[in-house]
Amino acid sequence: MPRVNKGVLVECDPSIKAILLKIDADNNHMYIIEDLDESTLVVKENKLNEFKYHLDALLKKTSMQEREEESSGDEEGDM
Repeated sequence: MPRVNKGVLVECDPSIKAILLKIDADNNHMYIIEDLDESTLVVKENKLNEFKYHLDALLKKTSMQEREEESSGDEEGDM
């Protein structure tokens, strides 16, 4: 018997798509229904907000790490 999932078309940069694919893989493929091309995915409608949350958290974490590296690099340059 075929199964039907409601999906949302998501278009993004290839770099963001790579992050989304990693989040999906790390969570047992519970978000992405179909990987269409280099910048387009179909995501489960009922999981979209949770997927966005994971992406935002990962981007914030990465951004904070970059800022910490920059500030530690500035301190080294002052010596």
